[in-house]
Amino acid sequence: MPTPLDRALNSKNLFLGFAGMVTAAAAWAIWGNELFPPESDPQGDPSNWTLDEMRRWLRARGLMPHERATREELLERIRANLRPAPRTQS
Repeated sequence: MPTPLDRALNSKNLFLGFAGMVTAAAAWAIWGNELFPPESDPQGDPSNWTLDEMRRWLRARGLMPHERATREELLERIRANLRPAPRTQS
């Protein structure tokens, strides 16, 4: 007489669940976190950036004041935190 453990080990559901976990682990190992790489920082004058670019730049640095900030507030905060470009020696 088979026990509940014997029936569970012969179940298709257990096999499919295990196969799903192995597939998920393999997919994670192949693609990892870089499936959707983060966008690069916007270039050029911050006054020409879109609102989304401004918010992304501030969020990446932990400087986002609040979601309802105006364009002028965002631009002021970016300019206050922008580092000057390193100078090259000639």
